Amino acid sequence: MNSKHLILGALLLSSMGIKAQVNAPAPIAPLPEARQVSWQKMETYAFIHFGPNTYGDREWGFGDADPKSFNPTKLDCEQWARVLKKGGMKGVIITAKHHDGFCLWPTMYTDYSVRNSPYKEGKGDIVGELAAACRKYGLKFGVYLSPWDRHQGFYATPIYREYFHAQLHELLTKYGELFEVWFDGANGGDGWYGGAKETRKIDANTYYDFPRAWAAVDSLQPNAVIFSDDGPGCRWVGNERGFAMATNWSFITPFAMPPGAEKQFMLQQGQPDGTKWVPSECDVSIRPGWFYHERENNKVKTPDQLVDLYYRNVGHNGTFLLNVPVDKEGLIHPADSASLIDFHNRIVKEFANNLLKGASVSVDSERGKAFGAKMLTDGNYDSYWATPDGVVSGTMNIKFKRTTKVNRMMLQEYIPLGQRVRSFVVEYLNGKTWQPVKMTEETTTIGYKRLLRFKEITTQRMRVRILDARGPLCINEIGAYYVPGAKDSYVDNTSEVQSLPFTVDKQAGEVTLDLGKVQPVKALYYLPSQANANPGLIDKYEIYVGNTLDNLKRVAVGEFSNIRNNPIMQEVFFTPQQARYVRLKAVRMVREGESIAYDKLAVQ
Repeated sequence: MNSKHLILGALLLSSMGIKAQVNAPAPIAPLPEARQVSWQKMETYAFIHFGPNTYGDREWGFGDADPKSFNPTKLDCEQWARVLKKGGMKGVIITAKHHDGFCLWPTMYTDYSVRNSPYKEGKGDIVGELAAACRKYGLKFGVYLSPWDRHQGFYATPIYREYFHAQLHELLTKYGELFEVWFDGANGGDGWYGGAKETRKIDANTYYDFPRAWAAVDSLQPNAVIFSDDGPGCRWVGNERGFAMATNWSFITPFAMPPGAEKQFMLQQGQPDGTKWVPSECDVSIRPGWFYHERENNKVKTPDQLVDLYYRNVGHNGTFLLNVPVDKEGLIHPADSASLIDFHNRIVKEFANNLLKGASVSVDSERGKAFGAKMLTDGNYDSYWATPDGVVSGTMNIKFKRTTKVNRMMLQEYIPLGQRVRSFVVEYLNGKTWQPVKMTEETTTIGYKRLLRFKEITTQRMRVRILDARGPLCINEIGAYYVPGAKDSYVDNTSEVQSLPFTVDKQAGEVTLDLGKVQPVKALYYLPSQANANPGLIDKYEIYVGNTLDNLKRVAVGEFSNIRNNPIMQEVFFTPQQARYVRLKAVRMVREGESIAYDKLAVQ
């Protein structure tokens, strides 16, 4: 029996006063846990990156910073909470320990913590203070604990594994209820390691005994979602630019994906045949870097950029984890707070008036009165329109009371019963002809929430036709909106580097810039290739300058931290020199065997 016969049968039974089906559709695995549904409903929440890197102007500290360098003089966790609350954030995750190993709480397992810093004369507990501020202002609280530790001399030994689990236990038991526990995927490499200053490699899949860590979270914080690249609670979205693909399934098969760029692409869109519910979390910083750098005060993402990201993460069936770093005084900088709050006000305004509240919404088939068209606009998350068993397509018809302007739509599936929709189209009546609304992206999956942007149309009738799904449809909300003067694109708020003119000589492993004459130089800027998979990324570098090619001296050495995941403009400043030549040498590439590639080089 095909779907047409099923629909006719349901209509016939309905006309006879008999309810064809009153039971809910059967769930379709994979399915989310209750904590994953609650987590996804948060939609937007904040990251706080703070630590010695803030004072050392680093992204990844080596673990060699003196604890006395950590000295916030005006730290106020309540200021953080007030700003984030006004910015629409529903929770906060703090970097309790980043890769440098410095702990923002007075852990009993190492002296490399706030206990030995000038902050509150060693009696402070920033994790505890933020947890209290979150409770006061109604924000949920989460913690980030880096598995990697570039400070501890016993890293890469069995002792460190016990140290890692002991610190995790502290965080899980001392600070009240947590909504998320974050395990970073950066593992092993160069570090200070108690002064050893060497490279240490580990097998990230086995070394930390993550199943033991997950069991501890499940036991001690049963409402917390666990983040890592592959879950189990939520997954990395495959980039640090804050967006998911328009096609985005909430499931993957953990630890069974191909490595490298192909895996990152799959993380951005999920796997339609994945075996576990592991939805995507879209992490991005409001600044180019994750930690506060004064030079980035004029590079804070604009409200336009943040709104655009919201449509591409929450509106693509993900969540929005926005990093808002704390400055050297211990406060959220005014530039960050102003942009964040403006962004939130914009989102609230854009979705304040659901045009369907005054419209007629009907469907072409329904499971019964309890699953009828009225459920699409009642504002109740746990009510939904559903089709009879076997019916995997259907149409939602919209009729406005009068001709109406529309340029935004919202669709939601009832994910507690699984993600189902594979494809759909949106159409509007233009005169007597139904025409597709021209979208800038494919209309495939829906999931928890799908937000659609399109050029303004004027019509009295619209419809959403779901073409294919994994089972009976379960749509719990639909909305249409009009945003006057809406922007569907944004301009990067980054100052252009005013570069000295030069010619380039590129050889294996190095690029030499010829400025044409001897002149003052103080900085090199390197924008990695932005092509797919970002080829030719430099990991460790050296910079040389000089008046002649046979007399160059080294003026800078270091690493481009996190460049694999966040390939943004890299800035290296050094003591001003008189020079004609500047050479960037790759000591080590991110991917061995590749040649240096870049989109831009500049020198000042």
